[in-house]
Amino acid sequence: MQNSESNTWMQRSIPISLILMTVLAVHLPLLLLMLPLKSYDTNFHIFFASHYAHHWFNPWNTKWYAGFTQTTYPPLPQQWVALISPLFGLDLGYMAIQFVAILLLAVGVYRFSSLWVSPRAASFAALASVFLGSESFLVYSAGQLPTTFAAPIYLNALPFLFEWVRYQNWRSFLKASALFTAAAAAHHFTLLFGSFFFAIPVVVLAFMDRTDGHTVSMRACALRTVLIVAVVGVAIAIVLLPFWIALFRYPVTQVPIPHPSRANYILSPQWGLNYFVIPYGAMILALPYIILRGSTMGRLRPLLFGFWIAFLLGLGGTTPVGHWLLGRAFDVLTMERFSYWATLLALPFVGMLASELVARFRAPAAFALSILAAGTCAAAVGWVTWHPADAQDFRVNEVASWLNRDGHDNYRYVTLGFGNKLSRLSTLTDAGSVDGEWNSGRKLPELTHYGVGALTSSKYFGEAGLDSLRAMLRHADYYGLKWVIVRDHYYDPLLWFAGWRPVDYLDDKTIAIWSEDGVPPATAVNAAQIPPRWQGLMWGTLPFGSSVIAILLLLIPARKRRRILQEYPFPINEEDLAPGRLAS
Repeated sequence: MQNSESNTWMQRSIPISLILMTVLAVHLPLLLLMLPLKSYDTNFHIFFASHYAHHWFNPWNTKWYAGFTQTTYPPLPQQWVALISPLFGLDLGYMAIQFVAILLLAVGVYRFSSLWVSPRAASFAALASVFLGSESFLVYSAGQLPTTFAAPIYLNALPFLFEWVRYQNWRSFLKASALFTAAAAAHHFTLLFGSFFFAIPVVVLAFMDRTDGHTVSMRACALRTVLIVAVVGVAIAIVLLPFWIALFRYPVTQVPIPHPSRANYILSPQWGLNYFVIPYGAMILALPYIILRGSTMGRLRPLLFGFWIAFLLGLGGTTPVGHWLLGRAFDVLTMERFSYWATLLALPFVGMLASELVARFRAPAAFALSILAAGTCAAAVGWVTWHPADAQDFRVNEVASWLNRDGHDNYRYVTLGFGNKLSRLSTLTDAGSVDGEWNSGRKLPELTHYGVGALTSSKYFGEAGLDSLRAMLRHADYYGLKWVIVRDHYYDPLLWFAGWRPVDYLDDKTIAIWSEDGVPPATAVNAAQIPPRWQGLMWGTLPFGSSVIAILLLLIPARKRRRILQEYPFPINEEDLAPGRLAS
């Protein structure tokens, strides 16, 4: 009797409540430890959120690039951080929103996987998402909140898309449209590329399944697809209108900035480890299974196609596929997001593999899979310590206090050797800078003409970086640039020869303040780029409002639909005879 109960337990789906409790156990302690603050971009997104917290309806930010507009970046996750910051503070507010995104990912993976595989396999896929290496890499090392926030919203929208195209369920139409719009308000690239990697395979699946059970014509499915594409397109155009206006008026024409995710991972194995081995982890062992099952099972081929294209793009310059498919965009985008999307597309296959292994080998398989999953997550989380975004560990509070007193914030500044702590400093001070960490928001020719990222790390961009710094120092009078705050004394000779002199020291003389005589106070130099008030009102209302509407629509009760049982190509138990049919 005990053995029979054990076998029954091993054949059940994992309850979604247990999966969410696993998220709580794994990620909540890491987020409460503020581990993402050590990542590349977390402080950047907190900086944007800080601006929204103080100027919700004014996207013009004077703290970077002598003034720039935040309409160049979809605002939804940052606005949510700003909204709850009065209760939790900016740092903890960021962690709270990131935690919600991880919870939504588990639910979204289950719902998305249920379109392709059995409920039991989908539950394994959802559990695997908790330990996904690419998710932990983006959260704790890369700090890409918009990507990790938009992807779960998108995944949760896809089952509604299937229900609409396949069954003409109008509730699903409304929910899918709202979720797609909210996903675009969180991250435009996720929606753009997700349409190819995720949505097209789902639509193809709806066409393939149109003759199962309730038969519909291909023409009806096509018309429903066109309708939802048109409605979502119009909604996104309106919700992100200030973004499109900024992109049209000031297109990104700067010299491409090099990024290691575009490297050849074979010739540069250190970047292959960073952008391939760590994000994929133990999933690398499942790649042959993914290709075999995806190519031999007809209804999984659309999913395999989406995975394969995302997988090749995620390899950066290792293959020519990125150049062929993306063109010039290859030199602008970073490739780790494609690896993230590829791992999400692979999860239904991983769930199916786990289901088969556990059904066949029982407890030993469950134990081995647990070790592989935990190891994958641990390696990605530990990577932020072994390969930190910025090896320098120091606080910028004293520098912020110096800039905020004695009228120092009447002038602009630039830091050298601060790495990604530039965003943290900008959050704490009212002073403006000619530098920043959002490349698409900058318009200053001293920055856009040299192929350099942030001036604070200019030496890492070689001659182009130092030329950009020299150009900025030559035009210090025009920008009101009076302070150069130096923590890396590699730059001292350059400053001496440019006519700058140290005037103060901070943090036990590890940080020097350099200045030049005769620099006038800072004045507006980019006034023509300031968005009109109506754009600020739209930016503060529609993107955030799209998420509120999506939440309200999701509260509409789902219409029950009887599951349609089909013959499963590789039956393991009775439950596995039905690929998931997710009701709206």
